[in-house]
Amino acid sequence: MTLLELLVVIAIVGILASAVVPFSRMTVKRVREMELRSALRTIRTAIDAFRRDCDPKVKALSSDYCKMDQDYYPESLEQLTEPLTLSGSLEKTRKYLRRIPRDPMMPLESPDKTNNWGLRSYGDAPDSTQWGGGNVFDVYSKSEAEALDGSKYATW
Repeated sequence: MTLLELLVVIAIVGILASAVVPFSRMTVKRVREMELRSALRTIRTAIDAFRRDCDPKVKALSSDYCKMDQDYYPESLEQLTEPLTLSGSLEKTRKYLRRIPRDPMMPLESPDKTNNWGLRSYGDAPDSTQWGGGNVFDVYSKSEAEALDGSKYATW
């Protein structure tokens, strides 16, 4: 090979590599967005299942967990990971989540605190960023970044 051929091959490889880098970054972002959607769906489904089991018509859970002043929503996300006693039986329990999924768009505050979600209670405004406390009605990502479709992750 001559020096000229070698330079041409290096230039072609460089051009191809520069075209692949943005594509790989977009793929990583797309995968993290899919993880976020999945985590939000999992947590929201667990909250809805807890609320359904606390409904006064169903009364599947013990009244120790279902409180009318909390609109029958869980007190915290951690409550969804605990074994909760079913009504009418002291031996049977139900867990809604094995663990709380982490928000893939936010860094962890500390290794032992994996719950990095923003919380909303039933009495909070739909776009509130301050948790009113009392119950967990909804979760959202605290990330201010934009998704590939142009929306903010916090609005998902």
